[in-house]
Amino acid sequence: MIRDQATIDELVATVRRFVKERLVPAEARVEEENRIPPEIVDEMRELGLFGLSIPEEYGGLGLTMEEEVLIAFELGRTSPAFRSVIGTNNGIGSQGIVVDGTEAQKAYWLPRLASGEIIGSFALTEPDVGSDAASVGTTARLDGDHYVLNGTKRFITNAPVADVFTLMARTGGPGASGISAFLVERDTPGLEFGKPDRKMGQRGTQTCDVYLRDCRVPAENIIGGVAGVGFKTAMKVLNRGRLHISAICVGTADRLIAEATGFARDRVQFGKPIAEHQLIQAMLADSGTEAYAGRCMVLDAARLLDQRTRIVREAASCKLFCSEMVGRVADRAVQIHGGAGYMAEYPVERLYRDVRLFRIYEGTSQIQQLLIAREMMANA
Repeated sequence: MIRDQATIDELVATVRRFVKERLVPAEARVEEENRIPPEIVDEMRELGLFGLSIPEEYGGLGLTMEEEVLIAFELGRTSPAFRSVIGTNNGIGSQGIVVDGTEAQKAYWLPRLASGEIIGSFALTEPDVGSDAASVGTTARLDGDHYVLNGTKRFITNAPVADVFTLMARTGGPGASGISAFLVERDTPGLEFGKPDRKMGQRGTQTCDVYLRDCRVPAENIIGGVAGVGFKTAMKVLNRGRLHISAICVGTADRLIAEATGFARDRVQFGKPIAEHQLIQAMLADSGTEAYAGRCMVLDAARLLDQRTRIVREAASCKLFCSEMVGRVADRAVQIHGGAGYMAEYPVERLYRDVRLFRIYEGTSQIQQLLIAREMMANA
Protein backbone atom coordinates (compact mmCIF):
# COMPACT_ATOMS: atom_id res chain seq x y z
CA MET A 1 0.00 0.00 0.00
CA ILE A 2 1.87 3.04 -1.30
CA ARG A 3 0.35 6.13 0.34
CA ASP A 4 2.30 8.72 -1.67
CA GLN A 5 4.28 7.41 -4.62
CA ALA A 6 6.44 10.53 -5.00
CA THR A 7 7.43 10.48 -1.33
CA ILE A 8 8.33 6.80 -1.24
CA ASP A 9 10.23 7.12 -4.53
CA GLU A 10 12.30 9.92 -3.02
CA LEU A 11 12.97 7.90 0.15
CA VAL A 12 13.99 4.83 -1.86
CA ALA A 13 16.34 6.94 -3.99
CA THR A 14 17.86 8.50 -0.86
CA VAL A 15 18.49 5.11 0.74
CA ARG A 16 19.90 3.77 -2.55
CA ARG A 17 22.43 6.63 -2.67
CA PHE A 18 23.29 6.13 1.00
CA VAL A 19 23.92 2.44 0.44
CA LYS A 20 26.05 3.06 -2.64
CA GLU A 21 28.03 6.06 -1.41
CA ARG A 22 28.40 5.37 2.33
CA LEU A 23 27.65 1.75 3.24
CA VAL A 24 29.24 -0.26 0.43
CA PRO A 25 32.58 1.64 0.74
CA ALA A 26 32.57 0.89 4.49
CA GLU A 27 32.02 -2.88 4.14
CA ALA A 28 35.71 -3.81 4.35
CA ARG A 29 36.13 -1.68 7.47
CA VAL A 30 33.15 -3.33 9.14
CA GLU A 31 34.53 -6.77 8.28
CA GLU A 32 37.92 -5.84 9.72
CA GLU A 33 36.74 -4.05 12.88
CA ASN A 34 33.61 -6.14 13.51
CA ARG A 35 31.55 -3.04 14.25
CA ILE A 36 29.57 -0.33 12.49
CA PRO A 37 31.48 2.98 12.46
CA PRO A 38 29.77 5.40 14.90
CA GLU A 39 29.58 8.14 12.28
CA ILE A 40 27.56 5.86 10.01
CA VAL A 41 25.17 5.02 12.84
CA ASP A 42 24.68 8.77 13.34
CA GLU A 43 23.89 9.18 9.64
CA MET A 44 21.36 6.36 9.87
CA ARG A 45 19.69 8.21 12.72
CA GLU A 46 19.53 11.40 10.68
CA LEU A 47 17.88 9.53 7.79
CA GLY A 48 15.20 8.16 10.11
CA LEU A 49 16.18 4.55 9.47
CA PHE A 50 15.69 3.54 13.11
CA GLY A 51 11.99 4.38 12.90
CA LEU A 52 10.91 3.00 9.53
CA SER A 53 8.05 0.90 10.92
CA ILE A 54 7.23 2.90 14.07
CA PRO A 55 4.02 4.96 13.79
CA GLU A 56 4.36 8.63 12.94
CA GLU A 57 2.63 9.73 16.14
CA TYR A 58 5.60 8.29 18.04
CA GLY A 59 8.26 9.88 15.86
CA GLY A 60 8.74 7.14 13.25
CA LEU A 61 8.12 7.12 9.51
CA GLY A 62 5.18 4.76 9.88
CA LEU A 63 5.85 2.94 6.63
CA THR A 64 3.33 0.44 5.36
CA MET A 65 4.65 -3.08 4.84
CA GLU A 66 4.90 -2.52 1.09
CA GLU A 67 6.86 0.68 1.63
CA GLU A 68 9.11 -1.01 4.17
CA VAL A 69 10.08 -3.87 1.86
CA LEU A 70 10.97 -1.37 -0.88
CA ILE A 71 13.48 0.14 1.55
CA ALA A 72 14.66 -3.32 2.61
CA PHE A 73 15.39 -4.23 -1.03
CA GLU A 74 17.88 -1.34 -1.04
CA LEU A 75 19.40 -2.10 2.37
CA GLY A 76 19.93 -5.70 1.28
CA ARG A 77 22.45 -4.59 -1.33
CA THR A 78 25.14 -4.11 1.30
CA SER A 79 26.49 -5.92 4.37
CA PRO A 80 23.66 -7.32 6.56
CA ALA A 81 25.38 -5.78 9.57
CA PHE A 82 24.13 -2.32 8.61
CA ARG A 83 20.54 -3.53 8.58
CA SER A 84 20.97 -5.39 11.85
CA VAL A 85 21.84 -2.26 13.80
CA ILE A 86 18.47 -0.73 12.86
CA GLY A 87 16.59 -4.01 12.43
CA THR A 88 15.62 -4.63 16.03
CA ASN A 89 14.35 -1.06 16.48
CA ASN A 90 12.08 -1.53 13.48
CA GLY A 91 11.17 -5.16 14.09
CA ILE A 92 10.91 -7.41 17.08
CA GLY A 93 12.52 -4.83 19.39
CA SER A 94 9.68 -2.33 18.90
CA GLN A 95 6.73 -4.01 17.23
CA GLY A 96 5.71 -5.86 20.39
CA ILE A 97 5.24 -2.46 22.04
CA VAL A 98 3.43 -1.13 18.96
CA VAL A 99 0.90 -3.97 18.82
CA ASP A 100 0.39 -4.77 22.51
CA GLY A 101 2.07 -2.11 24.65
CA THR A 102 0.21 0.18 27.03
CA GLU A 103 -0.13 3.83 26.05
CA ALA A 104 2.46 4.72 28.68
CA GLN A 105 4.91 2.16 27.28
CA LYS A 106 4.38 3.42 23.74
CA ALA A 107 4.82 7.05 24.73
CA TYR A 108 8.01 6.35 26.69
CA TRP A 109 9.82 3.84 24.45
CA LEU A 110 8.73 4.31 20.86
CA PRO A 111 9.95 7.89 20.27
CA ARG A 112 13.37 6.97 21.64
CA LEU A 113 13.54 3.83 19.50
CA ALA A 114 12.37 5.72 16.42
CA SER A 115 15.05 8.39 16.78
CA GLY A 116 17.82 5.88 17.43
CA GLU A 117 18.47 7.45 20.81
CA ILE A 118 18.31 3.93 22.19
CA ILE A 119 18.87 0.50 20.63
CA GLY A 120 16.33 -2.25 21.18
CA SER A 121 16.90 -5.99 21.31
CA PHE A 122 14.73 -9.10 21.42
CA ALA A 123 15.69 -11.89 23.81
CA LEU A 124 13.88 -15.18 23.25
CA THR A 125 16.45 -17.82 22.25
CA GLU A 126 18.11 -19.82 25.05
CA PRO A 127 20.83 -22.48 25.15
CA ASP A 128 18.16 -25.20 24.96
CA VAL A 129 15.39 -23.21 23.29
CA GLY A 130 15.52 -22.32 19.61
CA SER A 131 12.80 -23.38 17.19
CA ASP A 132 10.67 -24.65 20.09
CA ALA A 133 10.05 -21.10 21.31
CA ALA A 134 7.18 -22.08 23.60
CA SER A 135 9.63 -23.97 25.84
CA VAL A 136 11.25 -20.85 27.29
CA GLY A 137 13.01 -21.76 30.53
CA THR A 138 13.91 -18.32 31.92
CA THR A 139 11.81 -17.86 35.04
CA ALA A 140 10.03 -14.79 36.37
CA ARG A 141 8.84 -14.99 39.99
CA LEU A 142 6.51 -12.32 41.33
CA ASP A 143 7.88 -10.60 44.43
CA GLY A 144 5.72 -7.67 45.50
CA ASP A 145 5.54 -5.18 42.64
CA HIS A 146 8.55 -6.71 40.86
CA TYR A 147 9.38 -9.93 39.05
CA VAL A 148 12.67 -11.68 39.77
CA LEU A 149 14.11 -13.11 36.55
CA ASN A 150 16.65 -15.92 36.26
CA GLY A 151 17.98 -17.60 33.13
CA THR A 152 20.23 -17.32 30.09
CA LYS A 153 19.49 -15.97 26.62
CA ARG A 154 21.71 -16.90 23.68
CA PHE A 155 22.71 -15.39 20.29
CA ILE A 156 20.91 -12.14 21.11
CA THR A 157 21.28 -9.60 18.30
CA ASN A 158 22.52 -6.16 19.40
CA ALA A 159 22.84 -7.34 23.02
CA PRO A 160 26.34 -5.82 23.42
CA VAL A 161 24.98 -2.37 22.53
CA ALA A 162 21.25 -2.53 23.35
CA ASP A 163 19.60 -0.20 25.85
CA VAL A 164 16.36 -2.14 26.30
CA PHE A 165 15.40 -5.78 25.80
CA THR A 166 12.03 -7.28 24.93
CA LEU A 167 12.68 -10.41 26.93
CA MET A 168 10.57 -13.55 27.20
CA ALA A 169 10.32 -15.25 30.59
CA ARG A 170 8.00 -17.77 32.18
CA THR A 171 5.56 -16.28 34.69
CA GLY A 172 3.19 -19.25 34.66
CA GLY A 173 3.01 -22.95 33.93
CA PRO A 174 4.38 -24.88 30.94
CA GLY A 175 3.62 -24.01 27.35
CA ALA A 176 3.03 -20.78 25.48
CA SER A 177 0.40 -19.45 27.88
CA GLY A 178 2.94 -19.23 30.69
CA ILE A 179 5.26 -16.80 28.86
CA SER A 180 5.33 -13.05 29.41
CA ALA A 181 7.15 -10.29 27.51
CA PHE A 182 9.19 -7.95 29.70
CA LEU A 183 10.88 -4.66 28.91
CA VAL A 184 14.26 -4.93 30.65
CA GLU A 185 16.58 -1.94 30.74
CA ARG A 186 20.29 -2.46 30.30
CA ASP A 187 21.28 -1.03 33.69
CA THR A 188 18.91 -3.32 35.62
CA PRO A 189 20.85 -5.00 38.47
CA GLY A 190 21.35 -8.69 37.78
CA LEU A 191 21.46 -8.25 33.98
CA GLU A 192 24.87 -9.35 32.71
CA PHE A 193 26.44 -10.04 29.32
CA GLY A 194 28.77 -12.62 27.84
CA LYS A 195 31.63 -11.89 25.50
CA PRO A 196 30.69 -11.06 21.89
CA ASP A 197 30.09 -14.13 19.72
CA ARG A 198 32.51 -15.10 16.95
CA LYS A 199 30.39 -16.01 13.94
CA MET A 200 30.87 -17.53 10.50
CA GLY A 201 29.66 -14.34 8.86
CA GLN A 202 27.75 -11.11 9.41
CA ARG A 203 30.68 -9.46 11.15
CA GLY A 204 29.65 -6.11 12.52
CA THR A 205 26.40 -7.62 13.79
CA GLN A 206 26.86 -7.71 17.54
CA THR A 207 25.51 -10.76 19.41
CA CYS A 208 26.22 -12.31 22.80
CA ASP A 209 24.67 -14.22 25.68
CA VAL A 210 22.49 -12.40 28.20
CA TYR A 211 22.44 -13.61 31.82
CA LEU A 212 19.69 -12.87 34.35
CA ARG A 213 20.71 -13.45 37.93
CA ASP A 214 17.98 -12.41 40.37
CA CYS A 215 17.23 -9.58 37.97
CA ARG A 216 14.42 -7.46 39.44
CA VAL A 217 12.07 -5.97 36.86
CA PRO A 218 9.00 -3.86 37.73
CA ALA A 219 5.72 -5.67 37.09
CA GLU A 220 4.60 -2.65 35.06
CA ASN A 221 7.32 -3.51 32.53
CA ILE A 222 5.33 -6.46 31.19
CA ILE A 223 4.29 -5.43 27.68
CA GLY A 224 0.61 -4.56 27.78
CA GLY A 225 0.57 -4.95 31.56
CA VAL A 226 -0.83 -8.49 31.25
CA ALA A 227 1.13 -11.61 32.17
CA GLY A 228 0.93 -14.77 30.10
CA VAL A 229 0.45 -13.27 26.64
CA GLY A 230 4.09 -12.70 25.71
CA PHE A 231 4.21 -15.61 23.29
CA LYS A 232 1.14 -14.26 21.48
CA THR A 233 2.81 -10.86 21.27
CA ALA A 234 5.90 -12.41 19.71
CA MET A 235 3.83 -14.33 17.17
CA LYS A 236 1.97 -11.17 16.14
CA VAL A 237 5.14 -9.46 14.95
CA LEU A 238 6.75 -12.45 13.23
CA ASN A 239 4.98 -12.06 9.88
CA ARG A 240 6.23 -8.52 9.45
CA GLY A 241 9.75 -9.55 10.46
CA ARG A 242 9.77 -12.48 8.05
CA LEU A 243 8.73 -10.27 5.15
CA HIS A 244 11.43 -7.76 6.04
CA ILE A 245 14.12 -10.46 6.11
CA SER A 246 12.78 -11.88 2.84
CA ALA A 247 13.16 -8.47 1.22
CA ILE A 248 16.72 -8.20 2.54
CA CYS A 249 17.45 -11.58 0.92
CA VAL A 250 16.15 -10.28 -2.41
CA GLY A 251 18.31 -7.17 -2.15
CA THR A 252 21.37 -9.25 -1.33
CA ALA A 253 20.64 -11.51 -4.29
CA ASP A 254 20.50 -8.43 -6.52
CA ARG A 255 23.91 -7.34 -5.22
CA LEU A 256 25.39 -10.79 -5.81
CA ILE A 257 23.99 -10.89 -9.33
CA ALA A 258 25.47 -7.47 -10.07
CA GLU A 259 28.88 -8.59 -8.77
CA ALA A 260 28.76 -11.83 -10.77
CA THR A 261 27.59 -10.14 -13.95
CA GLY A 262 30.27 -7.47 -13.74
CA PHE A 263 32.97 -10.05 -13.16
CA ALA A 264 31.71 -12.24 -16.03
CA ARG A 265 31.84 -9.30 -18.43
CA ASP A 266 35.46 -8.51 -17.53
CA ARG A 267 36.92 -11.99 -17.10
CA VAL A 268 38.29 -13.43 -20.36
CA GLN A 269 38.78 -17.16 -20.88
CA PHE A 270 39.14 -19.11 -24.14
CA GLY A 271 39.45 -15.83 -25.99
CA LYS A 272 36.22 -14.15 -24.89
CA PRO A 273 34.49 -12.82 -21.76
CA ILE A 274 33.09 -15.67 -19.71
CA ALA A 275 29.70 -13.92 -19.88
CA GLU A 276 29.54 -15.16 -23.46
CA HIS A 277 29.83 -18.80 -22.41
CA GLN A 278 26.43 -20.44 -22.21
CA LEU A 279 26.99 -22.25 -18.92
CA ILE A 280 27.84 -18.93 -17.24
CA GLN A 281 24.80 -17.35 -18.84
CA ALA A 282 22.67 -20.18 -17.45
CA MET A 283 23.85 -19.49 -13.89
CA LEU A 284 23.19 -15.77 -14.31
CA ALA A 285 19.77 -16.43 -15.80
CA ASP A 286 18.76 -18.80 -13.03
CA SER A 287 19.86 -16.28 -10.41
CA GLY A 288 18.06 -13.39 -12.06
CA THR A 289 14.87 -15.40 -12.44
CA GLU A 290 14.85 -16.55 -8.82
CA ALA A 291 15.55 -13.05 -7.50
CA TYR A 292 12.66 -11.71 -9.57
CA ALA A 293 10.36 -14.43 -8.24
CA GLY A 294 11.36 -13.55 -4.68
CA ARG A 295 10.71 -9.85 -5.26
CA CYS A 296 7.23 -10.58 -6.62
CA MET A 297 6.40 -12.88 -3.68
CA VAL A 298 7.48 -10.32 -1.09
CA LEU A 299 5.58 -7.45 -2.69
CA ASP A 300 2.43 -9.55 -2.99
CA ALA A 301 2.56 -10.69 0.63
CA ALA A 302 3.33 -7.15 1.82
CA ARG A 303 0.26 -5.81 0.06
CA LEU A 304 -1.86 -8.54 1.62
CA LEU A 305 -0.56 -7.64 5.09
CA ASP A 306 -1.39 -3.98 4.47
CA GLN A 307 -4.93 -5.11 3.64
CA ARG A 308 -5.01 -6.84 7.05
CA THR A 309 -5.21 -10.26 5.43
CA ARG A 310 -3.98 -13.25 7.44
CA ILE A 311 -0.64 -14.12 5.82
CA VAL A 312 0.91 -16.86 7.96
CA ARG A 313 1.36 -19.10 4.91
CA GLU A 314 2.47 -16.29 2.61
CA ALA A 315 5.03 -14.87 5.06
CA ALA A 316 6.45 -18.34 5.73
CA SER A 317 6.60 -19.04 1.99
CA CYS A 318 8.51 -15.80 1.38
CA LYS A 319 10.97 -16.51 4.17
CA LEU A 320 11.52 -20.09 2.99
CA PHE A 321 11.95 -19.27 -0.68
CA CYS A 322 13.93 -16.05 -0.39
CA SER A 323 16.42 -17.28 2.22
CA GLU A 324 17.06 -20.49 0.29
CA MET A 325 17.15 -18.56 -3.00
CA VAL A 326 19.84 -16.12 -1.88
CA GLY A 327 21.97 -19.07 -0.77
CA ARG A 328 21.79 -20.54 -4.26
CA VAL A 329 22.55 -17.18 -5.84
CA ALA A 330 25.57 -16.72 -3.57
CA ASP A 331 26.86 -20.16 -4.50
CA ARG A 332 26.54 -19.41 -8.21
CA ALA A 333 28.23 -16.02 -7.76
CA VAL A 334 31.24 -17.66 -6.14
CA GLN A 335 31.31 -20.30 -8.90
CA ILE A 336 31.23 -17.64 -11.62
CA HIS A 337 34.17 -15.90 -9.95
CA GLY A 338 36.08 -19.18 -9.87
CA GLY A 339 39.14 -19.11 -7.61
CA ALA A 340 38.70 -15.35 -7.14
CA GLY A 341 35.34 -15.99 -5.50
CA TYR A 342 37.09 -17.83 -2.68
CA MET A 343 39.31 -14.81 -1.97
CA ALA A 344 38.40 -12.23 0.64
CA GLU A 345 39.19 -9.29 -1.65
CA TYR A 346 35.98 -9.97 -3.58
CA PRO A 347 32.62 -9.14 -1.93
CA VAL A 348 31.05 -12.45 -2.97
CA GLU A 349 33.28 -14.34 -0.51
CA ARG A 350 31.91 -12.35 2.43
CA LEU A 351 28.34 -12.33 1.18
CA TYR A 352 28.48 -16.12 0.71
CA ARG A 353 29.16 -16.45 4.44
CA ASP A 354 26.73 -13.71 5.44
CA VAL A 355 23.65 -15.13 3.73
CA ARG A 356 23.90 -18.53 5.39
CA LEU A 357 22.29 -17.14 8.51
CA PHE A 358 19.12 -16.10 6.69
CA ARG A 359 18.02 -19.74 6.55
CA ILE A 360 18.25 -20.00 10.33
CA TYR A 361 17.03 -16.90 12.14
CA GLU A 362 13.47 -15.50 12.17
CA GLY A 363 12.48 -19.18 11.97
CA THR A 364 14.50 -21.88 10.21
CA SER A 365 13.59 -23.12 6.75
CA GLN A 366 12.25 -26.29 8.35
CA ILE A 367 9.95 -24.32 10.66
CA GLN A 368 8.65 -22.40 7.64
CA GLN A 369 7.92 -25.68 5.89
CA LEU A 370 5.93 -26.88 8.88
CA LEU A 371 3.95 -23.65 9.01
CA ILE A 372 3.19 -23.75 5.30
CA ALA A 373 2.05 -27.38 5.42
CA ARG A 374 -0.05 -26.75 8.53
CA GLU A 375 -1.83 -23.84 6.86
CA MET A 376 -2.40 -25.89 3.71
CA MET A 377 -3.97 -28.75 5.65
CA ALA A 378 -6.10 -26.41 7.75
CA ASN A 379 -7.56 -24.84 4.63
CA ALA A 380 -7.86 -27.96 2.49
